[in-house]
Amino acid sequence: MSIILVTGASSGIGKATARSLLQQGHTVYVAARRVEAMQDLEAQGAIPLRMDITQEADVAAVVERIQTKHGALDVLVNNAGYAIYGSVEETALDDARAQFEVNLFGLARLTQLLIPAMRERGRGTIINVSSMGGKIYTPLGAWYHATKHAVEGWSDALRIELKPFGVDVVVIEPGIIATEFGDVMTQPMLDRSGHGPYGELAHAIAGSKAPMSQPSVVAEAITRAVQARRPKTRYVAGNLARPLMFVRKYFGDRVYDRLIMSQFR
Repeated sequence: MSIILVTGASSGIGKATARSLLQQGHTVYVAARRVEAMQDLEAQGAIPLRMDITQEADVAAVVERIQTKHGALDVLVNNAGYAIYGSVEETALDDARAQFEVNLFGLARLTQLLIPAMRERGRGTIINVSSMGGKIYTPLGAWYHATKHAVEGWSDALRIELKPFGVDVVVIEPGIIATEFGDVMTQPMLDRSGHGPYGELAHAIAGSKAPMSQPSVVAEAITRAVQARRPKTRYVAGNLARPLMFVRKYFGDRVYDRLIMSQFR
């Protein structure tokens, strides 16, 4: 069985992933700012750690605790993240920077600190939860998509750097999932862009009701990657992920633009 750290485990995909891995018998550390929201996971055997992924001291403390006890982590699941939506024109750059600090730089710093022990031991798996939004785009989501496109490219470069040392890098690309994602995104989007030149579009996006997959669908994909002797470089899971990425890749920008905007008229 493996020693695993799951970030962003207080809800949604992270919590479902931790549950799935615990059921497989792994030792699972779970990290989030809201430790109280992980009490159910603790009752199931997880080891909860308080961590704000944007704080160097928090990140270093988590790494030190795990490595002091186990020497090296077997699997890192980088799941912590969130989305800000709003027009590029109306979104403050400080908000955009905060998005990058969580979705890219926090993930990157935690990974940096865990790589040496994995590399020296000659094995390990780093699983980065991206999004179908790392391959496609939606209106008013420029900064969120920028972070997820960055995670995709960063992961690809990391994969070929670590391959000679026996460390696998895997990208997970969820579709539309029933999590707190939409609740966290919608009201701030309307605050930014709901009353100006993009107001009609912002309200159309807020009112859209696409079917959602459960977080367990993504958790199952992550669990398959953990269990695989040779994991795939990417796993796609959840509603609309495959069809939207297919259209974007094979039909081009203009067709994709018309398709995506037709959903918000």
